[in-house]
Amino acid sequence: MCGGLASLLEAVESLKNSAVRSLVDARIREFMANRSKSAAEIFKELCFCILTANFSAERSMRIQLEINDGFLNLTERELAEKLRVLGHRYPEARARYIVEARKIINPLYNMLKSSGGGKSMREWLVENVRGIGYKEASHFLRNIGFMDVAIIDFHIINILLRYGLISRPRTLTRRRYMEIERLLEEIASKAGLTLGELDLYLWYMETGKVLK
Repeated sequence: MCGGLASLLEAVESLKNSAVRSLVDARIREFMANRSKSAAEIFKELCFCILTANFSAERSMRIQLEINDGFLNLTERELAEKLRVLGHRYPEARARYIVEARKIINPLYNMLKSSGGGKSMREWLVENVRGIGYKEASHFLRNIGFMDVAIIDFHIINILLRYGLISRPRTLTRRRYMEIERLLEEIASKAGLTLGELDLYLWYMETGKVLK
């Protein structure tokens, strides 16, 4: 085992043996409970993940709480104005993506109920929902209880760089995303965690927070 990997595993193990574990476990229980929510509630979680692309997750959470059912029934113009007032960086584009995505509410719900894993669902989301890439699709799936996908954002990349486990990707292509995900799967396996759990520990290492 290389020194960087061993050091990272040691840091994760330290967090597992601290008060952070209870925060992570509580968040995981929340994610798993989301699997049984209605099609509308699951769609609102997808909208949250659409909002997070190139934007703050914390601010997206606040916007999600404020708009709530508006994701389901506001017109595109109304939603864009609401996003603008609430300070989103891309109000028009995100409103357009969310309104377009309403057509997949029921197909998405039915597929989630019959799916055994997140990876095939992720491919479907990337192909069928504008504004959703591998990171956002993985984020959504983790938040509704699929623990077998990795959310690879700049926080995670920075940690892997710091421990010398990857070189900085110029762009995060599908191929590069899968390569980094395989590395994270190895780390998760050695740490006795799912990818979803590992993400929360790594996020805490970088931000000091356990968010959704």
